[in-house]
Amino acid sequence: MQPAQRSAHAATTKRGCYTSSVRLLLNIVWFVLAGVWMAIGYALAALLCFILIVTIPFGIASLRIAVFALWPFGKTVVKRPDAGIASGIGNVLWLVLCGWWLAILHLVSGVLLCVTIIGIPLGLANFKLIPISLLPLGREIVGVEDARARGVEPMF
Repeated sequence: MQPAQRSAHAATTKRGCYTSSVRLLLNIVWFVLAGVWMAIGYALAALLCFILIVTIPFGIASLRIAVFALWPFGKTVVKRPDAGIASGIGNVLWLVLCGWWLAILHLVSGVLLCVTIIGIPLGLANFKLIPISLLPLGREIVGVEDARARGVEPMF
């Protein structure tokens, strides 16, 4: 490795370590202030969907989002290229059954977090979760690096 390449590699590694540390810190604070409550909301939505039997796929999607809501920094949502009309119809059903009240939960939680200076980034993250709470089907939760590799700009 040339000296210039070593320097660039060291800077990239240092920046990556810094970014990972900030994400970890944000995820820990998020987990305590909002993540647990959001995950409980998504788990209740999943339970409702499992009870209705026909909506079991929605319950599985809700549990996937619950895991994302527990630890969102470092992950993002991308549209699936194979999503079709079935995802659109499913999103309408989801919106009626669970999506609207989960979006309200994100909105209220986001506003409450934005009351404090420390909570502003977390409140903004809550607002960014509203679209997936409304229309989750036809979307995929991936790591930030994977999203960049796909050419998609990550949310978090």
